[in-house]
Amino acid sequence: MLRTPPSLNELIQKLGQDRFFELTTRSELPDDRYYHWEEVRRHPIPAGLTTEEWWFALRYQRMAQSKQLPLRDAKGKPFTWFLTDTMQLLLHQIDMRAGGAVSMPPQVANKETQDQYYISSLMEEAITSSQIEGAATTREVAKEMLRTQRRPKDTSERMILNNYQTMQEMRRWKSEKLTPELIFEIHRRITEDTLDDPTATGRLRRTEELVEVVDEQTEEVLHVPPPAETLEKRLQAMCDFANQPDDSRPFVHPIVRAVILHFWLAYDHPFKDGNGRTARALFYWLALNRGFWLFEFISISQIILRSRKKYGAAFLKTETDGNDVNYFLLHQFTVIEEATRALYDYIERKSKQIREASSLLRGLGEFNHRQEALLNKAIRHPDTIFTIESHQNSHRISYGTARSDVLYLVEKGMLNQRKRSKSFVFEAVSDLETKLKR
Repeated sequence: MLRTPPSLNELIQKLGQDRFFELTTRSELPDDRYYHWEEVRRHPIPAGLTTEEWWFALRYQRMAQSKQLPLRDAKGKPFTWFLTDTMQLLLHQIDMRAGGAVSMPPQVANKETQDQYYISSLMEEAITSSQIEGAATTREVAKEMLRTQRRPKDTSERMILNNYQTMQEMRRWKSEKLTPELIFEIHRRITEDTLDDPTATGRLRRTEELVEVVDEQTEEVLHVPPPAETLEKRLQAMCDFANQPDDSRPFVHPIVRAVILHFWLAYDHPFKDGNGRTARALFYWLALNRGFWLFEFISISQIILRSRKKYGAAFLKTETDGNDVNYFLLHQFTVIEEATRALYDYIERKSKQIREASSLLRGLGEFNHRQEALLNKAIRHPDTIFTIESHQNSHRISYGTARSDVLYLVEKGMLNQRKRSKSFVFEAVSDLETKLKR
């Protein structure tokens, strides 16, 4: 548990007038790392300062630059934020990579190959966002379920399917204004058939429903959200903030607004369960609503899952240090930038694999790009099981087109067909590469 820093009033009383003036006029205190009090206590102290004096100087500088948000804590104290140089640089990098079409990877900009990256990203986000909240299944099993459209076997798979279908709806919802009704719809879709109390889906938690954020290991209470009777007004205030136009004053960068929306819902915890998944879905809604269309192909939960402690710590640092949202902003900017880089790296890696596999197909002239994509995957992953439905979902084509694609590959001796349960499945022949070379 992070310790709450000493308050500025406490420190001012200890400093005295002369020392106070000296510390508040210092200009050589870099704040790029944005240390919390716990980190300041463990970090080497600048010469001539005590730990408390260094903390006071840092905190005073931050307070002088901070802007208030309409978000208030349970006691009515506002949350604050501002952009450090490091945060502005991260935002610039996000703008360059995700905010326009100039630097888009050609594979994503190309409508013919775009869908495979879109579907892959949706699956990744659906799976990892659910795993953050406790879904216990492997990526391989989850992807097989989504591709073949089989029914989920347990609550974990249902969580993933719900997330996947909800993220698909974002393409429609992104053009709508955010309203409490839309948030309820998002929550309902995300939590349907996954809650212990089925009546809790798509509605605010009630006064008698105690909700706390608890450390799984120590069972220590980390966060007590605002009272249930305040949630209706808080939810409307959050929607009003989300719907403000970009040219409103004070200016809030769209990605800043999206991250604050993520934090806001997670802080309020307006639902009995499913708050984390809903908060991350709202982040995507706002990013897409403001034209950052590359976020359809980016999974932030994939990055968060790798370091869940840092994700949780970002919330705690904000709440323990006077409602300073910069801790969460800085963490999420780093996550977004890493997720964007991961997309570019993934595309480069997959493109290389596809080029190598495509060299075996080049010159044949008898397979369309969807069939080539299937054969490329079969070469890279020989144990993959295909169905007509999985091919249909991977390329968003009609069932008839998918059936023709797959059966043609069976006819040409590239795939084997066998019965599984009441339907057919397909897998690559054992000597696929040899046949292609011939």
